[in-house]
Amino acid sequence: MPRPELATSTTGQATIARDASAIDPRALMRIKSLQMRAKVAVEGFIKGIHRSPYHGFSVEFSEYREYSPGDDTRFIDWKLFARSDRYQVKRFEDETNLRCYLVVDTSRSMGFTSGEYTKGAYARTVAATIAYFLSRQRDAVGLLTFDDRITDYLPPRHRPGQLRRLIGMLETEPQGKATDLAKPLEEIAATVRKRGLVILISDLLVPSDTLKTRLGYLKSRGHDVVLLRVLDPAEIGFTFSNPSMFVDVETGRELYVDPDAVRAEYLRRFQEHAGQLIKTCSDLGIEFQQIGTDRPLELVLFDLLKTRMKRGRGPARRGASPGRGGGR
Repeated sequence: MPRPELATSTTGQATIARDASAIDPRALMRIKSLQMRAKVAVEGFIKGIHRSPYHGFSVEFSEYREYSPGDDTRFIDWKLFARSDRYQVKRFEDETNLRCYLVVDTSRSMGFTSGEYTKGAYARTVAATIAYFLSRQRDAVGLLTFDDRITDYLPPRHRPGQLRRLIGMLETEPQGKATDLAKPLEEIAATVRKRGLVILISDLLVPSDTLKTRLGYLKSRGHDVVLLRVLDPAEIGFTFSNPSMFVDVETGRELYVDPDAVRAEYLRRFQEHAGQLIKTCSDLGIEFQQIGTDRPLELVLFDLLKTRMKRGRGPARRGASPGRGGGR
């Protein structure tokens, strides 16, 4: 099997190069068990890391956490600091470092597909993969699902049976209603009172100003927020070719469309909306990633964790960096 190498994407973000070693998401999504899908993706990620120039990345992520003001400086790994210019503290065996809330869109628009599986199925697999990995890390992970309101909530915990319950919730086929991020985000901000990492997984087919206000409120509560925008490749490139009747999956409205006549305007509006989302996230200090449903799951996990390593794993903290002195 060829060695997976690291390449730099057009955005400058390091990723594992997509080659024969990456798991074809179409093959992965054919696995009926969601937990098995997540396990295969995580194991593929770990094997890829250990064979690449980033060998040790997954171990480092597992064994260290970011220094927080008040921690005993005797436990800082100064050798790691010399290599990475980051203050990292050795994690204790029984320590739960991260509290993560996975927020998954189950609205009707997530039911779209131009291939073998829907955006919703892919998004739920992304959530299960992240949950599986964090559970291995001994981190606390929970789940919220929503359409026009919160439909299910499992508080983040690290204890036996948590992952099974979380994946069981994700395996439940969503009923799917219209997307209305305004109300669910208000409910989420009121529900997740303990600060943590909030990972929102959605197609974000909503006005950008709606997101700006509600995400700003979520950030003001002290949460670190990541947006993973999941889209079908046909939505990104508008690859339709034949004149057809298009149906709005949320309203049921039908519209006859000649793709050749509307493609340029569609792509212009799509890019304009995407640019607004990126600017909103940049203004609020929120990490944003757009993911096509044809992207291998282990690469999605790598991109997410690599960025988290750069920014620090927990919610943003205030306070000065430590000196090289002794204990508190």
